[in-house]
Amino acid sequence: MEYETVVQITQIVALLFFFGLFAVIVIYVFWPGNKKKFDEASRLPFESDEPDAGNGRG
Repeated sequence: MEYETVVQITQIVALLFFFGLFAVIVIYVFWPGNKKKFDEASRLPFESDEPDAGNGRG
């Protein structure tokens, strides 16, 4: 087996692997059962643990 053949096969396998990984991530993101989890995570930056956080008075 020549080097160029190995490189070609490796590139095709890597392309298929990353395409499959991308497809799995997209399916996970748009799965209806995950909507609540993502909605809660989207509100995290606006929540505060301390009552006077952000007013600059330390």
